[in-house]
Amino acid sequence: MNPPATHSYPDSNPTISILGCGWLGLPLGVALAAQGWQVKGSTTSPQKLEQLAAGGLQPFLFRFNPALEGDSLHKFIDFLSTDVLIISIPPKAEANGSDFHRLQIQQLISHLKEASITKVIYISSTSVYPDLNREVTETEPLPQEGTNITMWQAESLLQSLAPVVQTTVLRCGGLMGYNRMAGRYVAGKKGLTTGSIRVNFVHRDDVIRVIEAVIQQEKWGKTYNVVAPLHPTRREIYLQNAADFKLVPPEFAKDSAQPFKIISASKLIEELKYTFLYPDPLQFPYAF
Repeated sequence: MNPPATHSYPDSNPTISILGCGWLGLPLGVALAAQGWQVKGSTTSPQKLEQLAAGGLQPFLFRFNPALEGDSLHKFIDFLSTDVLIISIPPKAEANGSDFHRLQIQQLISHLKEASITKVIYISSTSVYPDLNREVTETEPLPQEGTNITMWQAESLLQSLAPVVQTTVLRCGGLMGYNRMAGRYVAGKKGLTTGSIRVNFVHRDDVIRVIEAVIQQEKWGKTYNVVAPLHPTRREIYLQNAADFKLVPPEFAKDSAQPFKIISASKLIEELKYTFLYPDPLQFPYAF
């Protein structure tokens, strides 16, 4: 593998490959392409290839199942001919088992070792943290079990490639905005006992802007929590959503003691000098 190179973004007009153009990856690719970046995007669905192309992305058809399937290996090598690789593939542990995502990442790494990529962004989740009933930062030691172990394993595998490949891990909170709104999923439900738990949400537009900031500021080999800095309760969110969108509000039983965590975004805000578009989940915009 080639030694790490430095780039001046976006003046050098880099190429960015997005592995997984789903609910986050596709609008991310469209946003980057609209700014003049060269974007390659992968999907597991043949029906989405035209959608990727229409958004300004060079489309590829790949699936790690857990080994590579889809377009030829030659095309995957073309996909990996890029300045920055963004990995945005959900583990789907419930459907495929807790070990599946780790095997996917191991297969991907076997191809990375034959490529010249030196910059990677891995979209992880705040679910890697246990419920500690307090504020949690990136310095928290993660347990070997009891949390989203598969994403933590993926993080570790990718970061072990340093210093040749520098991976920045973005641990995102619950992604919201557009057609994803927490209140829709509990409308009309009764007996909810988790109303006092504070949420760790982030709007999709902020995640996209954070990814842009990481690339432009060359924040490589880092780990950041990507979560809106305000943490209203679930009760506040559900009732606000119901009022705003004329949903049947849920009914709450007496709260019982529930484990929780409040994810801090202070490191992200300080190191990237980042100002959230939507710091308060109570004021997230939605589009249906």
